[in-house]
Amino acid sequence: MKLEHFALNVEDPLAMTDWYTQHLGMRVVRQQKEAPYTTFFADDSGRIMVEIYLNPAHEVPPYRTMNPLLVHLAFVSENPTKDKDRLCAAGATLVSDQHLEDGSHLVMLRDPWGLALQLCKRASAMLARVEW
Repeated sequence: MKLEHFALNVEDPLAMTDWYTQHLGMRVVRQQKEAPYTTFFADDSGRIMVEIYLNPAHEVPPYRTMNPLLVHLAFVSENPTKDKDRLCAAGATLVSDQHLEDGSHLVMLRDPWGLALQLCKRASAMLARVEW
């Protein structure tokens, strides 16, 4: 079995899609322009997708007030400091910036809708880079 996607109910899937494609390099695989605005976007490997939608509105988790360790999207970053600054200029907010004893650098942010994002530069890669 391989992971295909992870789904999140969010408050503004169309605006989030625009932000994630513009600032995180995600690309839209499939998008519904009517409610519930189901959108699948993929990373640059084309092997992992995130699905977002608004269905129904009263069941959107309170991402802004949730501890980011409950749920977050983690992205590999070659330069977390530079990416942090760029994303904060685009509307993200900083939660934490950690340098771990093993040499890893982890930055936790919130996107403009409160969903937690983590930028990861691992001292040792956790996943092998596989060419498909």
